[in-house]
Amino acid sequence: MKYFFETYGCEMNIAESASVEQLLISRSWEKAEHPEEANLVIINTCSVRGTAEQRILGRLGYFEGVKKIRMGESKEKFRLEDMKIAARFQEKNGKIPLTLVVMGCMAQRLLDDLKKMYPVVDYVVGTFGKYKFGEIIQAVENGNKPFKIKDEETYTFAPVSYEQGAFSTFVPIMHGCNNFCTYCIVPYVRGREVSRRVDQILAEIDFLSRANVKEITLLGQNVNAYRGEKDEKGLETNFPKLLTKICRHIEETKSPIKWIRFESSNPNDFSDELIEVIKNHRQICRGFHIAAQHGNNEILKRMNRKNTREEFIELSRKLKQNLPECQIITDLMVGFPGETDGQFKDILSLMEEVKFESSFMYYYNPREGTPAARYENQIPLEEKKARLAKVIELQGKHTTEVMQKRLGETIEVLCDIVSRNDETELLGKTEQNERVAFKADKMLIGQFVKVKIESLQGNTFRGSLVTE
Repeated sequence: MKYFFETYGCEMNIAESASVEQLLISRSWEKAEHPEEANLVIINTCSVRGTAEQRILGRLGYFEGVKKIRMGESKEKFRLEDMKIAARFQEKNGKIPLTLVVMGCMAQRLLDDLKKMYPVVDYVVGTFGKYKFGEIIQAVENGNKPFKIKDEETYTFAPVSYEQGAFSTFVPIMHGCNNFCTYCIVPYVRGREVSRRVDQILAEIDFLSRANVKEITLLGQNVNAYRGEKDEKGLETNFPKLLTKICRHIEETKSPIKWIRFESSNPNDFSDELIEVIKNHRQICRGFHIAAQHGNNEILKRMNRKNTREEFIELSRKLKQNLPECQIITDLMVGFPGETDGQFKDILSLMEEVKFESSFMYYYNPREGTPAARYENQIPLEEKKARLAKVIELQGKHTTEVMQKRLGETIEVLCDIVSRNDETELLGKTEQNERVAFKADKMLIGQFVKVKIESLQGNTFRGSLVTE
């Protein structure tokens, strides 16, 4: 039998799709080349922005047509130019049902209402209901009718979130968020913070080591707020202590894992202790994603962010002082309700102060169920777009400025993929998560190499392979 995933949104969704895929592979399922040919299609959804949900609803309408074609219904009703694959599959194989599962944040937000609004969906699996996937898969295998999923209150971590054959992978260590930023839907769909046990994390790392993984990214909606069980001294295992345990374990087990990343960080939890641990362990990459969101203290307060502009600037100063090779990327939101022109300009001045290497930049999009959606003085869309354009322009300037300072350096690169533009070139990534293009044999994919950075093309370095 065959499966197909459509995954939207964050790295946590990618990891959770991979964990379900491992379950399918263990039961001898194969990945379909096209969703129209699969027995099981799983759509892993995002609710962070309304545009993400609208896209998913469009896909549900599409699969309604696919399912009807698969069951031999009148083909003239549907846009066959979009569904030729489904039509050919049906002609060749007869009536074979397609089971459609919607999981993730949008599923959690709507739950039973989603199935009522879109009967094409066979199963709605919220963020706390993933433990039911074994039964879902078995039901599909046996041809049983869909059953109702009961959502639980406790989040369960999958044993492994590994994509078959990958040399770089995600390791979820915590789930949920306690911060309740006024614009954010995440605490309502992901729930309160839950930290994974240390032994479970180390066991997954051992599995990944046996699979010859070279790089891991520790994941959490608020990753550096990790709070694990108490250690042998009776002290709570916070995130810096967890990082220390992981680094030591990798060394002691002679793991092939060389680089450790973590996403996404809240500035309020980026402690001096964490900076010291990073400084003392070279396995931890020097690229950090730390969300600033805004540069004005009044807006930050109305967002319910727990830090000030001055504290963020001080954090960036400490990082660059202790880890001079580090780069910071961030999230920046314009057009928050009530944002004045002067408050908007504080974003630009923060950017000038910190000089982020890159940013995820977006305008405020009201999310139903969050406090900010009810705030007065919502900013007109055209004004939000105009402000965002100014932020994008300034970030482009800073990205070029910051990256040009690296020219001439010889750096370590993890070879990633063959370039789409030139089959004789590889694309790799630095520990700061920058992209590098260079001439090399594709046999080096998954290996660490030295590359001399010679030029900058857009946001991608170009260089040459350094051989010993």
